[in-house]
Amino acid sequence: MYLYRAVDSEGNTIDFYLSKSRNHKAAKRFFKKAL
Repeated sequence: MYLYRAVDSEGNTIDFYLSKSRNHKAAKRFFKKAL
């Protein structure tokens, strides 16, 4: 399992994405939406 997290400047989790496989394109889409 792979966990991708978007955090703010204070270290608080804004959003997260959990994936069974390592998928860079999906992670980039997640971060564009989260930020």
